Amino acid sequence: MPRLAANLSLLFTEVPFLERFDAAARAGFTGVEFQFPYAFEAAEIARAAQLAGVHMVLHNLPAGDWAAGERGIACDPSRVDAFRAGVPEALAYARELGVKRLNVLAGICPAGVSEAEAEAVLVDNLRFAAEALAAEGVRMMVEPINNKDIPGFLLNTAADGLRVLDAVAAPNAYLQYDAYHMQRSQGELTETLRGCLKRVGHIQIADVPGRHEPGTGEINYPWWLRELDAMGYRGWVGCEYIPQGRTEDGLAWMGPFAADVPP
Repeated sequence: MPRLAANLSLLFTEVPFLERFDAAARAGFTGVEFQFPYAFEAAEIARAAQLAGVHMVLHNLPAGDWAAGERGIACDPSRVDAFRAGVPEALAYARELGVKRLNVLAGICPAGVSEAEAEAVLVDNLRFAAEALAAEGVRMMVEPINNKDIPGFLLNTAADGLRVLDAVAAPNAYLQYDAYHMQRSQGELTETLRGCLKRVGHIQIADVPGRHEPGTGEINYPWWLRELDAMGYRGWVGCEYIPQGRTEDGLAWMGPFAADVPP
């Protein structure tokens, strides 16, 4: 059965961030992930996770000024220094939190920069990050994101991500396969994933449309998660969705996959 991790940036937002670890554990999650931990001291986060008894799975490298519209800076020629400064910062948190997977957001192709130039910058930055992460036994994830939710995002499909990983050629670099984004970008989730599973280091899920919990849209998640098991995937599945209501009221979908979920 899949190992489910609650994404605490989107789930359990009814309570403050540091209280979400315990809320996730009480709901039956054994792992947690989050997008950006940097607003909190690493020691605070580590203590919350330890008290809740959950494993911390993944977080993102710093991704620029989110409020100003940046969605990653790894492909921006003008932000190379900022990206590379974020690598040791992310590693410091990963070290304190025991996180072994860090995700890189490529970002939106900047105005006036060709996609080819942006991709070349991305590859150089990913090589830099992968080397630094490898020295500490951390895997680097690269995540394609659909261009409907984030217009202009440089990497949109699994093939885009794999092309960049081929160019980076780092043994600790993997694809982060978000089924929500892949359904919006290209569909055929099962066959697409089957074709690249050996290069996938992390999976995330949400339903389409709306990015809500499984069972609210068109993706047959009970079947797909069982198929994921049959393929031999043994990693974590991050639940990175926006609950339609209170998080706890929308967890019935977990029933077949988490024995400890409350009735």
